[in-house]
Amino acid sequence: MQKALVLKIKEALFSILPITLIVLAVSFTPLVTLSVTELVIFGISAVLMILGIALFNLGADLSMTPMGERIGEGLTKTRKLGILLSVCLVMGLLITIAEPDLAVLAQQVSAVMNGTVLILSVGVGVGLFLLFAVLKIVTKSDLALMLFFFYMTLFALAALLIEGGKGAMMPTAFDSGGVTTGPITVPFIMSLGVGIALTVGGRNASENSFGLISLCSVGPIIAVLILSLSSGGQLSYTLPDYSMESRLGAELWHMFYETAFDVGKSLLLILVAFMGLQFTILKLPKKKLSQILVGILFTFVGLVIFLTAVGVGFLPVGFKLGKELAQNSKPMLVIFAFVVGMVTVLAEPAVHVLNNQVESITGGSVTKKEMMIALSLGVGLSVGLSILRILFGFSLLFYLVPGYVLSLGLSFFVPKIYTAIAFDSGGVASGPLTSSFILPFAIGVCYTLRGDAGVLSYAFGIVSMVAMTPLITIQLLGFKAIMGQKMKKHIAMSRVLSADDAQIIYFE
Repeated sequence: MQKALVLKIKEALFSILPITLIVLAVSFTPLVTLSVTELVIFGISAVLMILGIALFNLGADLSMTPMGERIGEGLTKTRKLGILLSVCLVMGLLITIAEPDLAVLAQQVSAVMNGTVLILSVGVGVGLFLLFAVLKIVTKSDLALMLFFFYMTLFALAALLIEGGKGAMMPTAFDSGGVTTGPITVPFIMSLGVGIALTVGGRNASENSFGLISLCSVGPIIAVLILSLSSGGQLSYTLPDYSMESRLGAELWHMFYETAFDVGKSLLLILVAFMGLQFTILKLPKKKLSQILVGILFTFVGLVIFLTAVGVGFLPVGFKLGKELAQNSKPMLVIFAFVVGMVTVLAEPAVHVLNNQVESITGGSVTKKEMMIALSLGVGLSVGLSILRILFGFSLLFYLVPGYVLSLGLSFFVPKIYTAIAFDSGGVASGPLTSSFILPFAIGVCYTLRGDAGVLSYAFGIVSMVAMTPLITIQLLGFKAIMGQKMKKHIAMSRVLSADDAQIIYFE
């Protein structure tokens, strides 16, 4: 256990160190001025984030991953499809209701729709699409065709929203798909898919285990689009207090307790559902059950530390960086956004879970290093393009429509496992650090250049961009792998055909 924790701390150190050094470097330039207090708190927050990520990753390995696999495997072995689908529907609903990032989104749209109604609707959306994802595994359906159909439905709803004069809600709707698949749900849902796929079996079991995250990311978008179409009134945005001083003292403890409550509620709902299945269907041995309980404790402590550190140090610094860079140097905005986007994805806890899962399932044909490079380039590009959108003020659809057309088109030319991994990666990459550092950065830029009125239309949507670009970069990675294999076969065949006949040995 101790060796595993040390290894996780080393991994977390390499994840957090780049973004910390970049922020510190920029703070010593004339472009951004951070006080000594802000620098000290940011540095302490970075250290706490390293510890939080390490504990979370260790906890996910011990609890969330085996829990999901055991549930998927145990329910599938009952050969009762109705029970399997019912449990998946309920689990999707419960996990989503308790997701902390979704509560933040609900507060932002409370001007036009009830927050509780929004959370419940999104939860039902995730539950239904988790059900569709499980049916995909059981029936071995084509993920690309399912995604094509659902995204066409999604864009049709977006067009109706714009036609109805409520286009300001569209970026928030697309962002909901990213914030819903948070660090708690991703390990569970991914391992659930692995457990079901390996139990169902078949030649493409590894391929079928992916795709749950991608489908579960579509449900929230459709849910928020439908709610927006049925809502009345005008959406207004009030800029929250992003000052670091407001997060110290009594507010710090309030934030800590609130974070602990949200994370505890999330894990408790999962644990209650799991224990119900344990006593009725799974019946795991005590040793395995004890390991899962210890892992849940590590997960809880790690996430509380991580999310508190992000809220205290990274969120206010992200807003201030965006605000001051927009005031002092517009050309540096896009460059800084690209670099920060590249290194931010390294610090997302669920990304490491995904990369480990991908390397394991693909038998090393897709390595963690290749995945991380593809994700980093994709997220960096998405953040840079999002800042360009704020500068020039055009619709989010100018990115999303061609982006999804390209990503869905690529799905017909690359191995299906790359498509499934790519669409899962989109939901995973847009984790808590994206909504708590990248989004405040974009809000700071937009608030400076366009005021309060432009924040909903132009700052929001950056999470959906972070979720979209990995779909393209990782499928291009798959396309590159195919072309590489074909080139090797072509070269080998050319050598055989061009061989000197004198070197051929004839046996009589």
